[in-house]
Amino acid sequence: MEFTAPEFTQEQLDKGKELFKQPCTFVLGVAHLEQLPLTEMPEVAFAGRSNVGKSSIINALTSQKGLAKTSNTPGRTQQLNYFNLNNQIHIVDLPGYGFAQAPESIVKQWQKLIFAYLQGRVNLKRVFVLIDSRHGIKKVDTEIMDMLDKAAVTYQIILTKTDKISRNALEKVMAETKEAIKKHAAAYVDIIATSSEKKQGLDELRAEISSLAD
Repeated sequence: MEFTAPEFTQEQLDKGKELFKQPCTFVLGVAHLEQLPLTEMPEVAFAGRSNVGKSSIINALTSQKGLAKTSNTPGRTQQLNYFNLNNQIHIVDLPGYGFAQAPESIVKQWQKLIFAYLQGRVNLKRVFVLIDSRHGIKKVDTEIMDMLDKAAVTYQIILTKTDKISRNALEKVMAETKEAIKKHAAAYVDIIATSSEKKQGLDELRAEISSLAD
């Protein structure tokens, strides 16, 4: 199946591939804002509903199965997990928003941390908002997008698990998503459709991240 993706030159795609061949290591887990690394290195963050596939896509991008911990239990990521890609860019795995198997007080604490991070991190170049292609944009996604608009943080929609739906269903969710982001000032116009399992859309996402590492 062919996916609609931003147009990249072969040079851009190759640059992205080369970047992600370099070492990527876990740095630290941040549970409080004062623990954030004091660095000017560019950062990109992955956000999304619990169990949308954030850890899976980070593992697929870096070709390291166990780099980001995955789980079938929603809400497993309970802090901001920092990964250093070749001392060129930090990749940040954010706690899943929405449903999480944790006490409400803990969930609120995570959400407060996420919001404070997104609104105050100067070297944050882009947030990749992951949307499960089987379900499309939900109310909780819209709330996060509204918050990112207000904070003037550029974000880009990444559709996940596209191997789980038909071509027609994918085209429908792509069209609905493109229509939805027209209402959001900080949303980046291009949408990337991915499948971590089938390794689809990853080269385009690597190229996108590489362009932000300069």
